[in-house]
Amino acid sequence: MSGKSLAGKTALVTGAAKRIGRAISIALADEGANIIVHYRGSEEEARELLNELARRGVKSWDVKADFEKPGEYESLIHRALDLAGGIDILVNSASIFPPEKLDEVTLAGLMTNIEVNAWAPFVLSRDFASLAGKGHIVNILDSRINDADWNHVGYILSKHVLSKMTDMMAIAYAPEIAVNAVAPGLILPPPGKDQEYIERLKNTVPLKKHGEADDIADAVVFLAKSSFITGEVIYVDGGRHLKEYSNG
Repeated sequence: MSGKSLAGKTALVTGAAKRIGRAISIALADEGANIIVHYRGSEEEARELLNELARRGVKSWDVKADFEKPGEYESLIHRALDLAGGIDILVNSASIFPPEKLDEVTLAGLMTNIEVNAWAPFVLSRDFASLAGKGHIVNILDSRINDADWNHVGYILSKHVLSKMTDMMAIAYAPEIAVNAVAPGLILPPPGKDQEYIERLKNTVPLKKHGEADDIADAVVFLAKSSFITGEVIYVDGGRHLKEYSNG
């Protein structure tokens, strides 16, 4: 991929042990970046990822934090810096995705979504800006931030918050830090669903197919290597957000 080299850089990827976070970690490692693997409960998967990264010849470390516990995420950047000595890239990928319709949403549930999916990434980003001083932040959003997810109301509202925070941080942390986002669409089946779940939905996508986790990872790498992009959201969704917009 064109652009500046990531060789020797260090990236902290939250939610790195599984799914899209894992793909992002491997893609950054393939570009020569060292990886700090954040996880909450997926210790075994985190260890497997560390082995995979070692085979790629980069350095890697693991760090645990529960984003429902302020003391754990408020110390995460400090702990990561102690482990690696420096951080050049922060990828806020970790999130929760609880099913919740509009008539089911509660204040407590909404606040948990916001804490995990928006507030914790903001705290990490603010600490990164303060302590690392320069580099790149990439937030993982959702292609439905232009619309709604009626089955995951608290989740999508929290992603709206993170989207606006992305805009604000891009201005506040310039010129030393670039802040961008990637908005995935139909990529992986939700936890508990099988591959057939997204196969049934691919006709809702203008390109008539679903994406792969590597598609998201490629976009993250692109943003991490760019020297002149900030405040942007890259929709990696086969055009699905355009269709939803056209439907009002």
